[in-house]
Amino acid sequence: TKLTPTNELAALLVRLGLRVIAQNLEDFLARATAQKWSARSLLEHMAKVESEDKAQRSLERRLKRSRIGRFKPMADFDWAWPKQIDRALIGSALDLEFLTEGRNFILMGPNGIGKTMVLKNIAHNAVLAGHSVLVRTAAELLDELDCDSPDLRRRRLRKYTRPRLLCVDELGYLSYDDHAADLLYHVVNPRYEARRSIVLTSNLAFKDWNTDFPNAPCITTLLDRLTHHADVTVMQGPSFRARESEVENAERRKKRRKTSKT
Repeated sequence: TKLTPTNELAALLVRLGLRVIAQNLEDFLARATAQKWSARSLLEHMAKVESEDKAQRSLERRLKRSRIGRFKPMADFDWAWPKQIDRALIGSALDLEFLTEGRNFILMGPNGIGKTMVLKNIAHNAVLAGHSVLVRTAAELLDELDCDSPDLRRRRLRKYTRPRLLCVDELGYLSYDDHAADLLYHVVNPRYEARRSIVLTSNLAFKDWNTDFPNAPCITTLLDRLTHHADVTVMQGPSFRARESEVENAERRKKRRKTSKT
C-alpha cells in the first residue's frame, strides 16, 4: 500500500481534530518506530496526548471566559488578621461543597478584609474542577444589563444564568435605583430555580440592602431567593489593605533614611 506523504497525513489529522499529533507527526512516528509500539500502544498514546491537549485548551477557555483577573492565592491569606472569621465554612466553600449541593455562598464584611480574595480563589478552584464560571462586580453586572434593547437584555441575562457558578463581587459599594434590583432579581431567580450556585460578597448586612436599592418592591423576594439555599458568613476586622499600605510606607521610609545617610 502506498504511504500517504507526511504533509498530507498531517493535514488529514488536523481535519480529524488531532492537532497535537499533526503538529508533532514526524517526532511521534519516530518514537513509535524506535520503541516498536503495537497498534494498541499507538492508539493509546494518541488518545492520551490529544485528551490532555483538549483538557488544557478547555481549561484555558474557561479561565478566559470567567474573567477572574489577577488574585492572590489563599496560601497568602492571613487567617489570623480578621477578628471574626469562620475558617471551616470558608474552607468548605473553597473545596466547592456548596457548589456540589446547589447552594449559594454569601460572604459579608467591611471593605479590605479579604472577601474578593476568597471569592476569586473559589472561582479559580471551580474552573480547575471543570465548571463554567463567570466573575463580575455588582456594578459591572448591573451596568451591562441596564440597556434599552429588550432583546439585548435577554441575551445578556442568559450569559449570567447559564454558568455553573456566578460570582458577584462588591454588592453594596454603590447605590442603585429600584430598576437595578429588578435586574438583579432576573439573574437570581432563574439560577435559584435551576439550583445554580452564586457566590456573592457584600459590605452591607441584609437589613441594609434597602439603602442600596431604595424603594425596590422586589428586595424581600430577591433576598428570599438568594438566601433560601445558602451558606452565609461574616468576616469582621480592620482593613487588610490598609495594613499592607502602612507596611509598604514604613519600608519606603526606611529605604529613604538609608539613602540619605549614604
